[in-house]
Amino acid sequence: MTEEQRMLLAVDAGNTQTVVGLYDLDGGTAAGRRPEAGLLDHWRISTAADRTGDEYAVMLQGFLALRRNSFSDIDGIVISSGVPQVTATLRQVTARHLDFEPIVIGPGVRSGIRIDYDNPKEVGADRIANAVGAYDLYGGPTIIADFGTATTCDAVSEDGVYLGGAIAPGIEISMDALVGRASALRAVELIAPRNVLGKSTVESIQSGAVYGFAAQVDGLCDLIEAELGTCTVISTGGLAETITPFSKRIQHTEPWLTLHGLRLIYEKNI
Repeated sequence: MTEEQRMLLAVDAGNTQTVVGLYDLDGGTAAGRRPEAGLLDHWRISTAADRTGDEYAVMLQGFLALRRNSFSDIDGIVISSGVPQVTATLRQVTARHLDFEPIVIGPGVRSGIRIDYDNPKEVGADRIANAVGAYDLYGGPTIIADFGTATTCDAVSEDGVYLGGAIAPGIEISMDALVGRASALRAVELIAPRNVLGKSTVESIQSGAVYGFAAQVDGLCDLIEAELGTCTVISTGGLAETITPFSKRIQHTEPWLTLHGLRLIYEKNI
């Protein structure tokens, strides 16, 4: 690391997993750049609401140490969190180990995007970050399919307004519920089977999960486009790379879309 290099931690804490990205802030703003531009490293951990601030600090410091960095090298932190306990814990980590306030996506934080929602405070921070990142990369109208704890399809208008979206149970939640409620079924690996028509119980479950959720998103995109007109469709989230190849509507996959949106929002608030 050079003496003048500035670093940002972007943290996306979802209900199931937390993704941490380490960005190099030098070399210009994030706007108009690929999401991986300046992304020095990234890590994914399970989200645990009962994890203490000290535990999070040890993990974050450990990740940084893998690059021979430490908290003293960090110049900013931006947080998207759907878990209030984790939000509070990350604030504690920042207060104890860093000498600046975190930027936590929520009311009062400038995102650069207008939210057309009955109650804007209800929109998840990750959905806002996705919308900001997607509009920067592709303009609008754009649909963002996020395959995470929930499967969401959100839309951004041509002039950069977040218009709302649809939320469905996520793939892993649905599979866990199926196995838990059906005594004759068991957990299976989430991969595409040989054919849509499964020739075994395992393949039938895999077909329903992979092809079924791809078709669900395709159907939602068709319905959204009936209201908005032709849209660019992009995917993101932990399971995007598994499902996207079987979608007829998804045009681009952006695994670091949320982190990109977080970095853009950070730059608007410093």
